[in-house]
Amino acid sequence: MLFRKDTLERIAAGEVTVAFRWWTRPTVRVGGTLQTAVGQLAIASVEPMPISAVTVEDAVRAGFSSRAALLTAFPRKPGSRLYRVEFSVTGPDPRIALRGRADLTETEIAEVTARLARMGPWARTTLELIAAKPGTRAGDLAQELGQERLPFKANVRKLKALGLTESLEVGYRLSPRGRAYLDARPPTPV
Repeated sequence: MLFRKDTLERIAAGEVTVAFRWWTRPTVRVGGTLQTAVGQLAIASVEPMPISAVTVEDAVRAGFSSRAALLTAFPRKPGSRLYRVEFSVTGPDPRIALRGRADLTETEIAEVTARLARMGPWARTTLELIAAKPGTRAGDLAQELGQERLPFKANVRKLKALGLTESLEVGYRLSPRGRAYLDARPPTPV
């Protein structure tokens, strides 16, 4: 579930606590969390809802001035249902603290190595490419690896979840943890 930058700022300020999405099936679940640029969100409810049940209060809690503005902002997708998602900010994104930790133990290095191995050879190759070309557009990196841009970005999010990369205004770079990991492991043979 993605949010626009201005909406994220309002979430951080506590002004937005509800979101609406058209889904064939929800991408978040009650009791789950969602990592965002402004912190971790706790998902309190995920409910299918007919359009007629959307209230003005819902629209305001979702950051819109009116019910009509909310409904036009999220046009219906064929085969989907409207879902109302209620959430709250629970604290900072735990990946931020993780990616800053560059003092890796041998156990942590082994754990990261095992996780990357389960992901496949793309993981280490992608880390090395980001290390070699920080700040490069995702589309350019994807092309260099022979991948489509969107699947490439999804893969980089998996590396980010391990605290190994961080997003820049354009492209990515290794986090201190990612740099420490690569420095501790021999490069992939060419």
